[in-house]
Amino acid sequence: MDDIHVDVAVIGAGISGLSAACLLKKSGLSVAVLEARDRVGGRTYTVKHPTHGSVDVGGAYFGPTQNRVFRLIKELGLEVYNVNEEYRTVLYIHGSWSAYKGRLPCLRNPFSYLDQNNAIRTIDKMAAQVPLGAPWKAAKAKEWDSITVQEFIDSICWTREVKRIMKIFINTLFSSEGHQLSLLYFLQYIHGGQNFNRVSLITNGAQEKKVVGGTQQLSEGMSDWLGADVHLSSPVTSVTQDDAGAIVHTVDGKVVKCTYVISAMPLTLLSRVRFSPPLPGLKAQLIQRVPMGSVIKTNLFYSTPFWRELDLSGIAMSDNGPSATCFDDTKPDGSHPSIIAFILADQCRSLSQLTKEERKQKLCQQYAETFKCKKFLEPVGYVEKNWMEDEYSGGCYSVILPPGVLTQYGREIRKPHHRLYFAGTETATEWMGFMDGAIQAGERAAREVLFAEGKIKESEIMQDEPESEDFPATPFPTSWIEQNMPSVTAVVVSVVLAGCVAFVAVIFKMLG
Repeated sequence: MDDIHVDVAVIGAGISGLSAACLLKKSGLSVAVLEARDRVGGRTYTVKHPTHGSVDVGGAYFGPTQNRVFRLIKELGLEVYNVNEEYRTVLYIHGSWSAYKGRLPCLRNPFSYLDQNNAIRTIDKMAAQVPLGAPWKAAKAKEWDSITVQEFIDSICWTREVKRIMKIFINTLFSSEGHQLSLLYFLQYIHGGQNFNRVSLITNGAQEKKVVGGTQQLSEGMSDWLGADVHLSSPVTSVTQDDAGAIVHTVDGKVVKCTYVISAMPLTLLSRVRFSPPLPGLKAQLIQRVPMGSVIKTNLFYSTPFWRELDLSGIAMSDNGPSATCFDDTKPDGSHPSIIAFILADQCRSLSQLTKEERKQKLCQQYAETFKCKKFLEPVGYVEKNWMEDEYSGGCYSVILPPGVLTQYGREIRKPHHRLYFAGTETATEWMGFMDGAIQAGERAAREVLFAEGKIKESEIMQDEPESEDFPATPFPTSWIEQNMPSVTAVVVSVVLAGCVAFVAVIFKMLG
């Protein structure tokens, strides 16, 4: 097999690696993309099912302010559609059932409403204090990186209902449990997606849209443009660097001789590659401390979207079964009626020991109870993807950072190692863990190479993306009441103080 000679070798043909390769090739450099799998797409994967059509079993959702995704979709001529939120959403918490329309659940307990509003308001205020790309520079970085998200939620939330809602939110966003996450990492994540509402909501939020035909088309479109520069079934085994350049070896015998290397592998998997010279000690320590999230993504198919006849959107947040969240995944033309759900974190690790059929039955039972309809017990098909079993991902959606990691090792996440640069959504400064973050990270790594080549200025490495003209973001209105509503703590303190004042007044009256 002849050696491959290029300017840049890119490890990984997911959205991030392919974005890097496309930008480099457009800038006049030659590239070779080395992908371990027999497909492109990485953690985006669209199964072409013979019965149920295109099924996204990996990353799929995006929304306003994710302008890099919109730009790529436009370049590739793809179509998008909105996730159906026309009907009511169900909240089923600790046996209490409610259905609502709008941004946030309608909580019956007024203290829960105060609690929820204060939690969101507090998170947004704290997140805004975390510098994008450098969270370790936050004024309270060490304090916030020393505690878990669970400890933080327990400290600011009074009501059981809101604590359970926040657990669902954390599980769904991070595919992890709150006690496993650093508060500083959590706040960085929220700020990278603008705010709590933008990250968590469907309409006007991060889960608003999908691609007609599946999101793997993003990678397939870039791969088609790159053509023979993409090499599948080529897991990288070693990267050797010296003053003259770099050499990359693959399992299937390819030898790529290049000037630079970009790794778009998940940080966790870097330990599988032998680097010479070795990665710096702090980088090596970092990759030992960043596990991937745990998720099984599921699709249950039905003969009709009967839930809409009940004025239900198919969207639910619940704590009564395997899935914390589910969505209507019926195709925009009404075909292949489906409910998509995520089995996450502890539930994922527990239920991964069951059979596929057992997981299917548990989901059906949960839906029947959550939506109060026995028709959910009669699916016509089931598709799932256990990302923990994926050899070249090790989990999904992204890495999770436990306490202490960001302040001790965060500076290593994007730091180059000689001729080796790092991409991947984990290294993004905005929308980390999302497809938009993957594109940002890939293009940033490509520009680092272009700067090293003297083709651009250092100030051009990090670039903001113009807002999409086709899909501009709409601000979230915040009422005066939401901004100034007291927390439960403030109410309790006020009541206690008022009681004390009244008690003292009575004592003085008696003494007088």
